Amino acid sequence: MTTPLVFHPIYSELDLPERHRFPIEKYVGIRDELVKRGVANTRFIKPTPVCISELTSYFDPRYVDELTTGALDKKAMRRIGFPWSQQLIERTRTAVAGTCLTAKLALEHGKALNLTGGYHHAFAEYGSGFCLFNDLYLAAKTMQNTAAIENVLIVDLDVHQGDGTAKLAENDRDIFTLSIHGEKNFPYRKQHSDIDIGLAKGTEDDEYLNTLEQALTLVVRQFQPDAIIYDAGVDVHVNDDLGHLNISTQGVYERDRQVFALAERLGVPIAAVIGGGYQRDIAALVDVHIQLYRAAGVIN
Repeated sequence: MTTPLVFHPIYSELDLPERHRFPIEKYVGIRDELVKRGVANTRFIKPTPVCISELTSYFDPRYVDELTTGALDKKAMRRIGFPWSQQLIERTRTAVAGTCLTAKLALEHGKALNLTGGYHHAFAEYGSGFCLFNDLYLAAKTMQNTAAIENVLIVDLDVHQGDGTAKLAENDRDIFTLSIHGEKNFPYRKQHSDIDIGLAKGTEDDEYLNTLEQALTLVVRQFQPDAIIYDAGVDVHVNDDLGHLNISTQGVYERDRQVFALAERLGVPIAAVIGGGYQRDIAALVDVHIQLYRAAGVIN
């Protein structure tokens, strides 16, 4: 069965100030690399922007309204890290919809991947760290709105703790959050995931992969997921500008393979998003992100 891939060109369409920290070009770069490696253009499924009513069902209506209409104050926008524009809102709504679509497709096909996603610093009432709306939480709720899915596991392996997701899900007994992240990294005020593992600066492949294996074993002892959402942030990579861990490209691949192997072992669907990655060399960054698609069997 062919694994669905979700992509929209708008993922990389955002006018940012020169030298802005966010590598907006990487999304189309991943698409181009997949095509170069033999993935047909027709394989990519386009999402349509998420409805405002869906956002206000799970996030603070006042925040949603102020952000989408441009009325949010400058301090709140600085916390997000992007200048406000209508383009930003359209891009965000489409990207978030992409993760929800990926979740739906994973239920149908067993596995699906979005070429963006992982906006885990967004809370119900505010955005933070380049994240406006929390797509991981919304995708979990999307899955739970189907008869087949009750329990959803969110595995967050971005180098930054999934603080917004942890807070949103703290009272959801049927959403289990695992975050393995750099301890001395953003966000400085951590929230409480169901399992949090903070790693020291300079952590290398062996320790990282062993920690992940133990964490996944622990999760399965505590929780029986019907589905998995995976945030495969590559800012753990040794060359990442913001990560401070020393994980190799092969280590990223082995990590991703472990998570897909868990879903296969449990016989549950898995929806994956690419998460963070902040090398300024876009080609090098794409090469690390592409390991997710190798691990998923999309490319060799």
